[in-house]
This record gives sequence, structure tokens and C-alpha cells, in this order.
Amino acid sequence: MPDYCSCGAQLPDDALFCHKCGKPQRHLVTVGPEIPAGEDPPAPASVAKAEPLPLNFHNPVAVRIALIVGLVTTLLSWLPPLNIVLWAAGGFFAVFLYRRRTGHLLDVRDGVQMGWITGVLTFTTTVVIFTATLLPAALSGGVGALIQAQFKNATDPNVQQMLKMFESGPGLAFLLVITLLLMFVFIIVLSIAGGALGAKMTRRG
Repeated sequence: MPDYCSCGAQLPDDALFCHKCGKPQRHLVTVGPEIPAGEDPPAPASVAKAEPLPLNFHNPVAVRIALIVGLVTTLLSWLPPLNIVLWAAGGFFAVFLYRRRTGHLLDVRDGVQMGWITGVLTFTTTVVIFTATLLPAALSGGVGALIQAQFKNATDPNVQQMLKMFESGPGLAFLLVITLLLMFVFIIVLSIAGGALGAKMTRRG
């Protein structure tokens, strides 16, 4: 007995669509590719990895690591012979810890950025501790004596004249500004160098 579509048209045998109205006459089943026995099905397409955050002060992971490294470096750097090594090591270990924490491989430019962040935060913590250490002496007027204790040849007339200048307000302010400026330059440069070296070493590894 011939088949008819709902529109009344007579359908040929095994018709998939009505030649008059186009209505589907059978459900089409899509068959996937046959997987040979003993083989695993193909893995779904992997989701693209998220782009790493840029290395700046808006990156919370980088700031957190740099702050911890900077604090440890500052606490250990009060031993004068270790200052240069510790400031460079701070940038190096900040890159290493960031690599382990995020899994992102940093290039030399990223290492410089991470070193810069570490250097700034190291300088900040150093200034805070330096100020807290110097403040009691400044309030008691003993800054001159504290500076004088750093000189072995305090009886030299030139040294005595310089110490008298530092006992005045402008002279003391000048000394502090020069000290902080030199400290900033040394910390930043050495931290950046350590960060660049750390990025280069981790890429080799």
C-alpha cells in the first residue's frame, strides 16, 4: 500500500522528505565514526589555558610573593656584608616562587618586572623598619651620637665638622634623603638583576 504525506501527496518508497511540502518522513540518526577495538576514544578538545596576568602591581600573586620576599630580605639585610647578595637574591627567588605558584614560565622581561616589584616592596619595608629604628634616637636628639658611633676616627676635625652639620635639622634631612636615595637605587638595580637572572635560569631548567 503506498504511503501518503499529511499534505496528501503520494510518497515513493523509502522517501526521506515529501517532494511536495518538504516535510521529513523519517527521523535521521547520525552515526559517529567507528572506533576500532582496543583503542581509546579521542580526547575532547582541551580548553585553552587562561592568559597569565601581566606582571605589575595589579597582579595579586606577584605582589604577595614580592612582599613576602621583600620582608624576609629586609630582615636579613641588616647584616651589612649580606646586603648586596640578599637584594639580588630577593629578585631571583621572587621569580622562582612565582614560577612554582602559577606554573607560568617567565622570560627575561618578565623577570625584570618581577624584580622591579620585589625591589620596590623591599625598599618600602626597609624604609619602614629603618624609620622605626631611627625614630627613638631622633626624638631623644641622639641622632648625632648615633652617626658619630659609625665613624672610627671621630676626632678628625673634618669628621667633627660634618657631624655638627648633621646635628642640625637641614643637615640631618639631607643625610636621610641621600641615604634613602642610594638605598633605593641599589635595591632596585640588584633586585631587577636578580629577577632577570632567575627568569633565565628557570627557562633553562
